[in-house]
Amino acid sequence: MSKPLHGIRILDLTHMLSGPYGGMLLADLGAETIKVEPLAGEGTRALLAKDPANSLNGMGAYFLTLNRNKQSVCIDLKSEQGLEVFYELVRQSDVVLDNFSAGVTGKLKIDHAHLSQVNPRIVTCSISGFGEDGPNYRRPAFDQVVQGISGGMSITGVDASQPIRAGIPIGDLGGGMFAVMGILAALQARHTKGHGQHVDISMLDCQISMLNYMATMHLLSGIDPTPIGNGHFVHVPYNSYPTADGFIVIAVIFDGFWDSLVELLDIEVLRDPKYKTQPGRLADKILIDGILKEVLETRPTAHWVEQLDRARVPCAPVNSLSQALNDEQVRHRRMVVSIEHPQGGHFEAPGNPIKLSADNTDAFSPPPLLGQHTERVLGEVLGFDRERIEQLKNAGVVG
Repeated sequence: MSKPLHGIRILDLTHMLSGPYGGMLLADLGAETIKVEPLAGEGTRALLAKDPANSLNGMGAYFLTLNRNKQSVCIDLKSEQGLEVFYELVRQSDVVLDNFSAGVTGKLKIDHAHLSQVNPRIVTCSISGFGEDGPNYRRPAFDQVVQGISGGMSITGVDASQPIRAGIPIGDLGGGMFAVMGILAALQARHTKGHGQHVDISMLDCQISMLNYMATMHLLSGIDPTPIGNGHFVHVPYNSYPTADGFIVIAVIFDGFWDSLVELLDIEVLRDPKYKTQPGRLADKILIDGILKEVLETRPTAHWVEQLDRARVPCAPVNSLSQALNDEQVRHRRMVVSIEHPQGGHFEAPGNPIKLSADNTDAFSPPPLLGQHTERVLGEVLGFDRERIEQLKNAGVVG
């Protein structure tokens, strides 16, 4: 059974995290994804590659994870011949994805203005820190830079004295996810309107979008919110609490959940009628959280999860990565998958979170060795004969 993006060919020029993550998602969905690398290889190949705990056969965790289901072709895009080879690939492709710094694609003559002359139906997508226009678009940006400037760090943590970044690189990952949405939208527009176009993804734009209702609250009130730890500014109890052997999250959003929690815990002070609705609980948030902390510390996390689940009170253990990745629901949903290494052995990595009812083939090919598919792609996709491929290799144009 073919995957949903079967028949779409993507030229992946990305490096580091945001672009490779977007390319990985598209490759997982079945797009033929050709990773176009410089002759020395994309820089992420070196990350953790020599770390014995976080690598396999000379590939580090970054590259292993982000480049499954991709093919590797090495082309020197700075050479005239290399650029012509790339243009020939563009003629046979649907999407070109990059996350170079602002202005780089124009200098290399691989921006949409140049590529659309080669293939008017091409969809190009660039992920950058700040987009391709505006007063500050040329500023360099990495994940934490964007997390800081977006305001997200100002509302993360226990209090305003120490801003905290998100535990996962949400700035980079957000850019990759929105790039996929933009590319799919552009492909659909091409299907209905017949033209290609450029997708301009700013990591900062993505983070501002994900502020969502909190941004609207500020724009209405003029108030800058501050961090409140794991608590909530509306719902009570909604927090993480220590147990005898770890932590548990309880999330009482509706009053009915509160009634079930009170029946389970059977603590007289919590039966006060004023707590039956949210305003009364919010007014005594500190008292309620203190009582729950005192009670929950008396038993292990597993005990409370079992009891609260039975009472239908929303809750969860605060898992370590080892616990999360071995959770029975996570494993059932194939969110941890085994992938082969091209030189032998295998490793586990997160699976594909997009589950489709009709086209849900779940298969993962190994991340490629450097230039592993150069000859195949030039021969099968572009129709180059052996003599021409050897001439290009000898001239240092491809590798």
